[in-house]
Amino acid sequence: MSSNLYIHAVSKTYPDGTQALRGIDLAIGAGVFGLLGPNGAGKSTLMRSVVGIQPPDVGTIEFDGRTVYPDSMGVRRRCGFLPQDFGIYPEVTSVEFLDHVARLRGFTDARQRKKAVHAVLGEVHLEQAIGQKVGGYSGGMRRRLGLAQALLGKPELLVVDEPTAGLDPEERFRIIALLKRSADQGAVVILSTHIVSDVEDLCKSMAVISGGRLCGVGAPQSLTSALTGQVWGAMGQSVQQLSQRSDIRLLSRRYLGGQEQVRVLATSCPGQGFLAQTPTLEDAYFSLLEQPQPIL
Repeated sequence: MSSNLYIHAVSKTYPDGTQALRGIDLAIGAGVFGLLGPNGAGKSTLMRSVVGIQPPDVGTIEFDGRTVYPDSMGVRRRCGFLPQDFGIYPEVTSVEFLDHVARLRGFTDARQRKKAVHAVLGEVHLEQAIGQKVGGYSGGMRRRLGLAQALLGKPELLVVDEPTAGLDPEERFRIIALLKRSADQGAVVILSTHIVSDVEDLCKSMAVISGGRLCGVGAPQSLTSALTGQVWGAMGQSVQQLSQRSDIRLLSRRYLGGQEQVRVLATSCPGQGFLAQTPTLEDAYFSLLEQPQPIL
């Protein structure tokens, strides 16, 4: 039976006046759901609220018919969470660390606990390093250990915050594969990230959040195809002519072969040097952000 997560009118304001979330509404079913947004968009605040760590000021969160607040402990037993900043105990081994986490998760039987710990270490490909203290792990190994603690007990709700940030391509693939496996087993998986390619590779549905607000929700393909005929690209000197154009929205700029390349959103060709481009998910992401990027 598939699980469902409902987030309704959730808002959160911190004591310093920062409005981290502003009326978030989402319905998320089994599978991998991508939450894209820049740093400071409110993604981490929303994730902490979903897993029962930080209650919102306003609104409700419901998982499989159970309201997360005030029943946060009931939901926590069914979810796994990998925060963006995952701390470690450097002087313990992975087995010792995960055994401790398993106890906190309610694994009272020593034999079941040992079986669960070794099983999840195998899933994240850390079985060859079980005798090594985690302080000596590489960045990728630490990230996989963090995912291992989130996967303990096969959670029905798995929330991961920036799981592939800073990882090499091989480590990134391992993390992505593990998230897909959990989704294929019927879990609700929320992937919070600012890395567009992670969402493009893995998610059938996604949302863009900026300034604490939802800017767009849908399938990546639908959000991308909505820009057909509106994305234009140019190289070099053509970038300068954009500064006075109010009818053009800058999507992205980068260097290609030493020349500046710019992609813009416009209903017609912006001018000489611009060519029509096939829209990408990155284009869709930047087009939905609350604040446009400065042209110069």
